[in-house]
Amino acid sequence: MPDQDTATPDRPARPAGPPTKHQLALMIWLCVFPTLTLINLTLADWLRPMSPVLRTFVLATIAVPIVVYGLMPQLHRIRSRILARSPRPNHAR
Repeated sequence: MPDQDTATPDRPARPAGPPTKHQLALMIWLCVFPTLTLINLTLADWLRPMSPVLRTFVLATIAVPIVVYGLMPQLHRIRSRILARSPRPNHAR
């Protein structure tokens, strides 16, 4: 009997479900850390005289839309492709 999760030409692979909390935490970290680092390095001279609270506000205002609308959808697509290619373990039926 063929594996239920194996894709065939007449039966595409089952779509990946939502990420686990741990996967989502890793995905967010992979987006947020480089984005904040890049913004900090790019705007360092302009951010330096600001108070820490104002600097954090500016960074968050720039970084959140980049992460939410630009990077996270890409990571979700990449995750789905990876999971669609990798065989899923057989569960007792």
